[in-house]
Amino acid sequence: MALMHRLATCQHAVRAARLAAYSHQSPPALHNIDPAASRTRRRLLRCDWRQDSLRNQRCPRPAPCCSFCTAAATTVASSEQTRNTAGKPLHNVVKILRDRGLLQEVSSPDLERLASQETFPVYCGFDPTADSLHLGNLLGIIVLRWFAICGHTPVALLGGATGRVGDPSGKSAERPILSEDNIEHNVQSIQALLQRLLSQNGEQGIPEPVLLNNLDWFGTMPLLTFLRQVGKFARVGSMLAKDSVRSRMESESGISYTEFTYQLLQGYDFVHLQREHGCRVQIGGSDQWGNITAGTDLIRRLGSEYGREPPQCFGLTFPLLTSSDGKKWGKSEGGALWLSAEKMSPFKLYQYLLNNTTDQDVIRYLKMLTFLPLDRIQSLEADMQQSDYEPNTAQRLLAEEVIGFVHGDEGVSAALTATQALQPGATTALDAATLEAIASDVPSASLDKGQVVGQPLVQVMVASGLQPSKAASKRMIKGGGVQVNNVRITSEDHEVSLADLIEGRLLLLAAGKKNKLLVRVS
Repeated sequence: MALMHRLATCQHAVRAARLAAYSHQSPPALHNIDPAASRTRRRLLRCDWRQDSLRNQRCPRPAPCCSFCTAAATTVASSEQTRNTAGKPLHNVVKILRDRGLLQEVSSPDLERLASQETFPVYCGFDPTADSLHLGNLLGIIVLRWFAICGHTPVALLGGATGRVGDPSGKSAERPILSEDNIEHNVQSIQALLQRLLSQNGEQGIPEPVLLNNLDWFGTMPLLTFLRQVGKFARVGSMLAKDSVRSRMESESGISYTEFTYQLLQGYDFVHLQREHGCRVQIGGSDQWGNITAGTDLIRRLGSEYGREPPQCFGLTFPLLTSSDGKKWGKSEGGALWLSAEKMSPFKLYQYLLNNTTDQDVIRYLKMLTFLPLDRIQSLEADMQQSDYEPNTAQRLLAEEVIGFVHGDEGVSAALTATQALQPGATTALDAATLEAIASDVPSASLDKGQVVGQPLVQVMVASGLQPSKAASKRMIKGGGVQVNNVRITSEDHEVSLADLIEGRLLLLAAGKKNKLLVRVS
């Protein structure tokens, strides 16, 4: 904070220097700034368009809001805050990840020692292949969050550029090409989601996340410049040896040149983030190991070429989410398990976690997908071996913790309310949000308002298809098995009133404990 204060005392001079960087003027002298602040100022003024052979080209970004400079300022400020609050011993983040089953491979054992002695930015990339992240992406967010808890600055990199190419890792065929508008929409949606997930539950001393987009440096970089400055240091033999490339080359569809270059683009991301933001670690799923090591190798080669010894950089991967039988876990019958409430309600995600997690897997998922203390998880594991253990207790805890992290307390409350509403014989008070949450899990019917309001309930039950005849409906009412919005109906002559409609448009009917139907009234 002291450093940023010293910068603030000469705001005018810094602003003038930044403008000079765009117009090729000599920057004015900066008064009363110590060497540390001066180094930070130079970092704020630097971008890819002001170094190496591009030194004499004008930065194409409109002054005075160059995203390189403003993002660098954010990273520097966050790292400075971390150093100022790092008087206490640092936690061993590598050990934490290992103990929780979140460590697959690490490029050097030196990372464990270094991360326990100093702090630095750590990044994970997210390509905008959809307008939401899914449950598999949650592992990357959680690992970033563990680094942040241990004092390191989390950097989330949006693949505005790499998303236009497509990562061949783990794919048997080339990804479909999205339109420019789709990609931009996806970037904006994912950025908002990442900002919320990485910033929530802020605690004093935990660095704020930095969100970047690699289109900012790739979008205006000429192809010849990329080939001269980056491509000449890539070795085709090493690129061909990567598992993601070799498996595709052996497949029937093969691999396109576009996809083949993906690892080089991702590798340069690491170079740029190391130079401009001080990133020392890239994390990713185990299927990203080849792309990650391409980055560490490129950093080393570029540093050696220009006579600069780069700092040691590291790659770290975490396992993919799989079940105990080795199958990829986290896909529903309808596709991906989305983290955005607009694409998948908290209720549906809760139900998947509750009903599709086996006893063999639940403890491992609790370690990987939650921030619960390990001793509590181990205690629960011991409880599961006892005769008085209530089935699905661990699954409910997993579902509540994941929903709480992704959707907050309101999401947990909504999921629990909707779950209770679907239980046999439920008496839960209903609202429109709850009914919409369960809509895809119960049969539904659409009726005109005139077919419902003022009509005998037995007639509505027949019209909606809940019962085959009025006689059957009356027998069900007489037996006490009919409910309207979870309220038991005892009169065979009951008429549906406007007050029965939730928000004037929804009605939940039940005939028996499990036979429910949602009526939409138009």
